Amino acid sequence: MNINEIAKMAGVSRATVSRFLNDGYVSEEKRERIRQVIDRTGYTPSLQAQMLRTKRTGQVGVIIPFTNSESISRMISGISVTLHKAGIQMLLANAENSLSDELGYLRLFSENKVDGVILFATVFTREHKKALEEMQVPLVILGQQMEGYPCVYQDDFNAAKEITRTLLDKTTSRVGYIGVSETDEAIGRARKEGFLSAVRERGIDWDESCYVECGFSAEEGYRAAGTLMERHPDISAVLGATDPIALGAMARFQENGRQVPDNVAVAGLGDITLGKMVRPGLTSVHFYYQDSGQEAADILLELMKGNPVKREVKMDYCLRQRGTTRG
Repeated sequence: MNINEIAKMAGVSRATVSRFLNDGYVSEEKRERIRQVIDRTGYTPSLQAQMLRTKRTGQVGVIIPFTNSESISRMISGISVTLHKAGIQMLLANAENSLSDELGYLRLFSENKVDGVILFATVFTREHKKALEEMQVPLVILGQQMEGYPCVYQDDFNAAKEITRTLLDKTTSRVGYIGVSETDEAIGRARKEGFLSAVRERGIDWDESCYVECGFSAEEGYRAAGTLMERHPDISAVLGATDPIALGAMARFQENGRQVPDNVAVAGLGDITLGKMVRPGLTSVHFYYQDSGQEAADILLELMKGNPVKREVKMDYCLRQRGTTRG
């Protein structure tokens, strides 16, 4: 089937079918006749022809730092649902924790003219900023706040501050924090600052020996908790920058005979599924990750249409208190 055959079967001109396929004006009567023919024949327009005609690819590039993250999966789900409804394909690029690969994907998508890009941001180097300045297509940053660019991000500072207050309601004798590199502006720096703000608010004498930096995994949290216990055997509460870190720490405490929450209270951020299933359940902060992905995709779609958009969106959060801070 081609456009001429569709026109002949529907009893309309080729130009009318072309207007129908490109959302131009067609009377309702002719529109219905064309629609019936297309439904009956299963005709689909050539993607290549559409690209030449509209100068669009119908594709959006999405760059993620790694795949083994429930929060990233939830954001990807939100993006995918929104783009699918708009008839846009998602091209997913996994940088595998490599900043050079992340930069490579930014340049690749820009040069190969996808219609837009969503970047799951963690670290912004000088090279990143240069690559962003050279982008030739609309771009939305997800997960970090960056001045001058449309972005959707979590309220990491206040979320960490609120959950720390919950920990401090349980005990204030010796409080620890297991974080990640502060080169990550959101999870690394903002969450640590939120924790420290709550500690200072309570007038607690706290020093950096109660802080251990590690990677994002439960295994890293397990090892970091061991370091904390070596430094401070009397540690009575610990916040993990992420739920996997907190769960790893909880396993280490329990393995060493420290009862949670009776001997040590534990909390995390992210509200992952496993945190709800362990016993005691992990107190955490729920971020609306799927909604964040949908918001980022909506903003990008509006940018692709040339419409004005809200440049920055800070998402809400919700505290979920469970057994690791109760009792």
